[in-house]
Amino acid sequence: MEYIVSARKYRPMTFDSVVGQAALTTTLKNAVKSGKLAHAYLFCGPRGVGKTTCARIFAKAINCMHPTEDGEACNECESCQAFNEQRSYNIFELDAASNNSVENIKSLMDQTRIPPQVGRYKVFIIDEVHMLSTAAFNAFLKTLEEPPAHVIFILATTEKHKILPTILSRCQIYDFERMTVANTVNHLKMVAEKEGIQYEEEALAVIAEKADGGMRDALSIFDQTASFAQGNITYQKVIEDLNVLDAENYFNIINLALENKVPDIMVLLNNVINKGFDGGLLINGLASHVRNVLMAKDPQTLPLLEVSEQQRQRYQQQAQNCPTPFLYKALKLMNQCDVEYRQSSNKRLLVELTLIQVAQITQPDDDGVSAGRSPKRLKSLFRKLFQTVKPEPAAQVAGAKRVSGKTDENTPLPNHSSQAKSPNEPKVVKSAQPKITLGSLSMSFSNILNNGKGTRTETQELEIKNKEEKKPFTEDDLLFQWHAMCKRMQSIDKLKGLATRMRNIIPSITTYPHVEIVAENDILQREIEDIKKRIRITLANELHNADITISIRLAKQEEIKPLLRPNELFDKIKKENPAIAKLSEVLLLDLA
Repeated sequence: MEYIVSARKYRPMTFDSVVGQAALTTTLKNAVKSGKLAHAYLFCGPRGVGKTTCARIFAKAINCMHPTEDGEACNECESCQAFNEQRSYNIFELDAASNNSVENIKSLMDQTRIPPQVGRYKVFIIDEVHMLSTAAFNAFLKTLEEPPAHVIFILATTEKHKILPTILSRCQIYDFERMTVANTVNHLKMVAEKEGIQYEEEALAVIAEKADGGMRDALSIFDQTASFAQGNITYQKVIEDLNVLDAENYFNIINLALENKVPDIMVLLNNVINKGFDGGLLINGLASHVRNVLMAKDPQTLPLLEVSEQQRQRYQQQAQNCPTPFLYKALKLMNQCDVEYRQSSNKRLLVELTLIQVAQITQPDDDGVSAGRSPKRLKSLFRKLFQTVKPEPAAQVAGAKRVSGKTDENTPLPNHSSQAKSPNEPKVVKSAQPKITLGSLSMSFSNILNNGKGTRTETQELEIKNKEEKKPFTEDDLLFQWHAMCKRMQSIDKLKGLATRMRNIIPSITTYPHVEIVAENDILQREIEDIKKRIRITLANELHNADITISIRLAKQEEIKPLLRPNELFDKIKKENPAIAKLSEVLLLDLA
């Protein structure tokens, strides 16, 4: 006996046997019952969802001499039997993928002039109609607009956007839906029972997910796995035959990540890669898994899970153990990894770093709440090392005594030569330079250049020298004093980095004498805010204007400009100033 694949053997022959298109088939049956038929229909949707099948069933029902009350074909009249035996002269099928020329369409149009011998209509089914050439579409256009009364066109396509708008406007359009996992699994169960094949529901769910919404693909995969499993389709045999990554790996990764077990996750990743799976595939699958866990946390979103009932229960169970912020951050990290995966030269390292970050989301930070962005285990290790080797305390500068973090300037200088030292007392090394803190910034930072001489203490506040001064100043004056202040700040170890970043900022006068400072990021903004009062006093003293006010805001995206290297800056200057470009060319000038 000849073997017929399941996709052909179990092809629906009636509207009621079509899977997953209930609203559409009901509309077509009602049209047959009422006799209100359009002259052109367009069936569009993804592959393998029943477009051509419904077109054939519809064409059969249209020509049926005794349709049922539900609008189905009777399968007993001469027209139905001729269709079932594939000898009907009233139904024509044309594959537009291979017959897309003007001559093919003209030949089809010639056949429309001949009325049907049996039945009421001649039905022309044109599959993959988007493959017709523009000239063929134009030749087809007039006949499609005003066909003979006995002609009905049914067009089918997977790419509706490629069809001319003039064609679309002349058709009734029916959009076919993708097959859901539940509908596909139910249909596969029916096929398996008729074929006498044993199965596990989880295995059929994997086949349905692999089919990606196409029933024909699902039936083809079902035949393949049935041959591999020898009539007993199990979950393990399906994932082995289809080379699908076991979902158990995703459940294990999330459970290990919640426990911060990075080494176990690395071992699991290595096993997955050794089996031949790509790291990017693991990240994409894990992202889908985390998305399903997130959907399982709320009963309202639970129907969005297209999985088997057993899998749905597992997702609900894991969702109870996963904090919602953890799922959000994990999805963000994996989405970032997916974006960077193709451009990465070391893809495995990128995947490993992503999994490490996911595993550290719930780990408490050494210094605060975890953000899942830093290697906290390494941070803890370094902290222990620092605690093991403690530096010896340095002597206070000028005999200043620390009381509650403040300096007492009234404490007299100690006489180190007259103090008795025990033989076991550790040697105290004096600091070569006086310790200067943020609080020791004097007016306009002017005393920094003098190695800290005459610095004010943290208990003393800076003041404007002359509060009556209101000397006018320009943006050039402001920029000059800004750079001078940044240069003086670089003498302080704690402010070197901030001073370097502040040199790239160009302060501006918005409403005189108000000065606006634009920071490129929120970190720089916070650092400048910490010394905002000192900056204002410094500028007020140097510009001799006590009315100066300062505001700091975060830069907008369009205001952020890339920093130029010296050679790029020189090229820009030459481009903006032709005279300098010519001078550099004549004198052969170049950057040192």
